[in-house]
Amino acid sequence: MAAVLACGSGAVLSHSSAAALLGIGSEMDEQIEVSIRSAHDRRRSGLRIHRRPGLRDEDVGFFQRIPVTSPAQTIVDMAARLPRIEVERMVDEADRLDLIHPPELREALGGHAGQPGVARLREWLDRRTFRLTRSKLERWFLPLADRAGLSVPETKAWVNGFEVDFHWPQLRLVVETDGLRHHRTAAQQMRDSERDQAHTMAGYTCLRFTHEQVRYEPERVLATLRPVARRLLAASGT
Repeated sequence: MAAVLACGSGAVLSHSSAAALLGIGSEMDEQIEVSIRSAHDRRRSGLRIHRRPGLRDEDVGFFQRIPVTSPAQTIVDMAARLPRIEVERMVDEADRLDLIHPPELREALGGHAGQPGVARLREWLDRRTFRLTRSKLERWFLPLADRAGLSVPETKAWVNGFEVDFHWPQLRLVVETDGLRHHRTAAQQMRDSERDQAHTMAGYTCLRFTHEQVRYEPERVLATLRPVARRLLAASGT
């Protein structure tokens, strides 16, 4: 608060300092960061001041009674300087704390067009939240199954009381593919656990990949699928 007050009317905590205050930042820079909606060359010892005349009213607010950039603005600002894995952790924390959820953040990016970090954040959010259509999912996953040495699976089959994405009955193998936007709440994750537990109790091997992994990280999928396929094929004698 002292840093904000020192910078005058309209100043707000921002960037790493805002992230730390909101509880979504891993660590704060040595200098406290403050944004001012003025082009004046204002300097304060120990502060890193960002002059941002274009900062909108909807991009700022209060947290613990301290003026601060909004969760969306803070994440956009940090996306310009942090690697993807750290920004994704911030998005997850903001979601967990009910500050802003990924679909809301994705929608909010339209109001930040042209700002550093927006393009990278939009790409990362799209990869995290998109869901392949059934036909596209099969188009991307089935060649991976073939490369892993598996036969063509049943799709949308009912196994142990649940509809599954891919099923190899002779191997007692089930593969589920999740779009993160549909599997992020505690209730959804509980249902996923119950499904996996039902398959395990019935003697099945159940693997779970995200749509992002199937589409963008096929080698990661294969690194898991291949050894499992070899073990199950050897056990079945096929």
